[in-house]
Amino acid sequence: MAGAIASRMSFSSLKRKQPKTFTVRIVTMDAEMEFNCEMKWKGKDLFDLVCRTLGLRETWFFGLQYTIKDTVAWLKMDKKVLDHDVSKEEPVTFHFLAKFYPENAEEELVQEITQHLFFLQVKKQILDEKIYCPPEASVLLASYAVQAKYGDYDPSVHKRGFLAQEELLPKRVINLYQMTPEMWEERITAWYAEHRGRARDEAEMEYLKIAQDLEMYGVNYFAIRNKKGTELLLGVDALGLHIYDPENRLTPKISFPWNEIRNISYSDKEFTIKPLDKKIDVFKFNSSKLRVNKLILQLCIGNHDLFMRRRKADSLEVQQMKAQAREEKARKQMERQRLAREKQMREEAERTRDELERRLLQMKEEATMANEALMRSEETADLLAEKAQITEEEAKLLAQKAAEAEQEMQRIKATAIRTEEEKRLMEQKVLEAEVLALKMAEESERRAKEADQLKQDLQEAREAERRAKQKLLEIATKPTYPPMNPIPAPLPPDIPSFNLIGDSLSFDFKDTDMKRLSMEIEKEKVEYLEKSKHLQEQLNELKTEIEALKLKERETALDILHNENSDRGGTSSKHNTIKKLTLQSGGVPGALGNKSSDKPESKPLLAQCGPATLGQLPGPRSCTFI
Repeated sequence: MAGAIASRMSFSSLKRKQPKTFTVRIVTMDAEMEFNCEMKWKGKDLFDLVCRTLGLRETWFFGLQYTIKDTVAWLKMDKKVLDHDVSKEEPVTFHFLAKFYPENAEEELVQEITQHLFFLQVKKQILDEKIYCPPEASVLLASYAVQAKYGDYDPSVHKRGFLAQEELLPKRVINLYQMTPEMWEERITAWYAEHRGRARDEAEMEYLKIAQDLEMYGVNYFAIRNKKGTELLLGVDALGLHIYDPENRLTPKISFPWNEIRNISYSDKEFTIKPLDKKIDVFKFNSSKLRVNKLILQLCIGNHDLFMRRRKADSLEVQQMKAQAREEKARKQMERQRLAREKQMREEAERTRDELERRLLQMKEEATMANEALMRSEETADLLAEKAQITEEEAKLLAQKAAEAEQEMQRIKATAIRTEEEKRLMEQKVLEAEVLALKMAEESERRAKEADQLKQDLQEAREAERRAKQKLLEIATKPTYPPMNPIPAPLPPDIPSFNLIGDSLSFDFKDTDMKRLSMEIEKEKVEYLEKSKHLQEQLNELKTEIEALKLKERETALDILHNENSDRGGTSSKHNTIKKLTLQSGGVPGALGNKSSDKPESKPLLAQCGPATLGQLPGPRSCTFI
């Protein structure tokens, strides 16, 4: 009895100790996951769990996004998950997305999973037309997306129509031209075929390198009003804050780079930007909702922290990640080279096999023809022998008849004819017999000559038969395959080592190997710069080619703005656009040079002032950048 009571108490105590949980659904760009979260978990607990599940270490770019009354919000790391304004209906859904964008994807994105998630997100934004992309650039980006998905182009596999079900171009681009899906596929495939040899991660990185120069890449837009009530757009990105006309999201009217902003704060719906130069007026604007101001400040702090981080030495964690990435890249490159060599050897073996099969087939055909010729020679010899035998018999028969006629003539001559008439008649008969005998003799001689000729033909036919048999014998005794060096068969995958031409491959990277790899990477960079000019020429050629098929009446406002910028000699690089804006404005807030101009020697940058902190300036929320 006491034992039963004790067991029930132990069970109830265990039941009370089990924490209460709720279900959370995490939606990434290519998958969905569900987790059981404890009620006390904060945003950081859930975020770290998702990152560990994905194997993601570059966590500072990402966040968990949700929606509050048609307004986007991000999960706060130091706040309980259920304390956010999220739906309490399970499962609670969050979207795992990139919250901040790098200035240079190739330099900053280290992990392959990070590159892949950015690629998927940017690709979706371009297809959904949240990022404006010119038509010719859309085709080029589509070709890299196809390379990332399908690998190297193979005409025997990737036949006409294999992209029919793929969404590769924005609907705006498709509607702008009088072109069929087959015509678009043809142009995409032409570029796709030129990307041969690029792995998936390389194709995705090329996609990002092109996309990051688009004007709307990485910009979060917010509707605002200035003091006069004018409708404007505020853009927040990795470079700073930008003010746009609502009708023109491509070119900002004024820019505030992070290194020229002293303080950002908001009070209720009013937002204030204080430039570093105190001679420049403070810029104030109003947003539609208080939570929008909170989101703007959150994005400003995060982007500014990353701006500062890029201009400092890499942390130990990032250095380790980059070293691992370099080693992994070198290993993959060597693996690709090994696979390429094996593929080349396999292709050479297949070509040799095909050549041997072709030669064998040719020899079989020659043997068949020789055999048929031999059979025809034998048939001809049989016919000639038969004909010679018949001619010989006919000659014997004629000779016999001639002998009989001679005997008849002798008999007639020996017979005594008593009367003159009988004698005349007998002479006449003798004369006729002589003529007949002469004819018979001539015919016999002719037949004899024919018999001799037939014997000669029979002899030649037998000689031809002999030669045909000799040729057939030579073909039969000729070797079927020429001597070849044996091609080593690929070892099964479970064998730990692979010897190639007597040398064992090793992934023990020495200094010389890394120097050689570094030289190869520098060489690839030089080749890439040389190819960029050719790529630009291809883009211009494609633009000229499809320009005749454009429907002018279907152009959007962004298309018109982009064409005007191109006609004025503008570029699609965001850095160049802001730099040009600075030169035109004569030093107003918005000057942003390249990295060389952002060094401490040129101006008092944020890098000199330390990381961003929350200040105590007027207003309930502020971010001081000094």
